[in-house]
Amino acid sequence: MKFLHTMLRVGNLQRSIDFYTQVLGMQLLRQSENPEYKYSLAFLGFDGGNPGQAEIELTYNWGTESYDMGTAYGHIALGVPDAYAACEKIKASGGNVTREAGPVKGGTTVIAFVTDPDGYKIELIQRAEGTGGQGLR
Repeated sequence: MKFLHTMLRVGNLQRSIDFYTQVLGMQLLRQSENPEYKYSLAFLGFDGGNPGQAEIELTYNWGTESYDMGTAYGHIALGVPDAYAACEKIKASGGNVTREAGPVKGGTTVIAFVTDPDGYKIELIQRAEGTGGQGLR
């Protein structure tokens, strides 16, 4: 497995980008807008980001200015070569698949979600071999 990113929900995207880049010295690696589903994403990391190191994904849900600390945590992401097969293996091992593999809303990337025993969400992102998708064969 490979640690890809951790997602945090933020109330002001530019303020958060400024903190991670100016205070912590990260680089803004990429940014996107999804008007249909009313959210914006910014990915930040060190040394050019993946595949070298894990990244932080900042998600701004339009119109939401703050979160309770308990809802600020989003998920941990892991790259897998085949999200469908990974879900089957997880279920066969007694794991809890909470979102079956399929395309992400507003995109084509195949994802799935599983939940650990404490309720933390883990996103499986289908990645081609050699691009962070070595786990859960």
